[in-house]
Amino acid sequence: MTPALEIENLQAWYGESHILHGVSLTVQPGEVVTLLGRNGAGRTTTLRAIMGLTGARSGSIKVNGVEAIRLPTHRIAHLGIGYCPEERGIFASLSAEENLLLPPKLAGQGAGMSVAEIYEMFPNLYERRHSQGTRLSGGEQQMLAVARILRTGARLLLLDEISEGLAPVIVQALAKMITTLKAKGYTIVMVEQNFRFAAPLADRFYVMEHGRIVTTIAAAELQASMPALTELLGV
Repeated sequence: MTPALEIENLQAWYGESHILHGVSLTVQPGEVVTLLGRNGAGRTTTLRAIMGLTGARSGSIKVNGVEAIRLPTHRIAHLGIGYCPEERGIFASLSAEENLLLPPKLAGQGAGMSVAEIYEMFPNLYERRHSQGTRLSGGEQQMLAVARILRTGARLLLLDEISEGLAPVIVQALAKMITTLKAKGYTIVMVEQNFRFAAPLADRFYVMEHGRIVTTIAAAELQASMPALTELLGV
């Protein structure tokens, strides 16, 4: 089976700063994988490097077998990747529904979720569909940021700290969303600080330190690995 995402010896820079030092990871279709690590470990930079949003990059990034390391960001997106950054990028002057309809469908990808399917998954967004982006709560903005990607037809989702700073009831709703998307065959790579949120959702965990992956833990090994993980993360 061709991996949904295969990264080998990824190096990335911001200007003169060398941030990623040989990151290698593989994500199979339909898997949920979490990047763990302290702040500054290189987790967000890994997602940004996949999308071509860092400075110089070298190594290999294959998306469904297609080499993407030399492609510009818009071409990378058209390989079927949806990136949800920590800052969400909701347009304040547009309504929730206008934000949802804004991104074009990705050529050559599946149809993407219909607006009706999205509102079924996110009933809050249906209720707030005429509200301005600025009027939405943090949790509603987060749901909208993910929903906007699902409409495009992207099947590989890169989610950066989607649970950060949100009320427990919203975090539960996001966990349910990830479970639902996994059941629908989506592939998800998450950066998460909230270990309790990520632990029951992920198939595998990559732990990063100083721009490198220092250990990989399968979900079945999680309990036995907790002492080492606690030391690495300071959780």
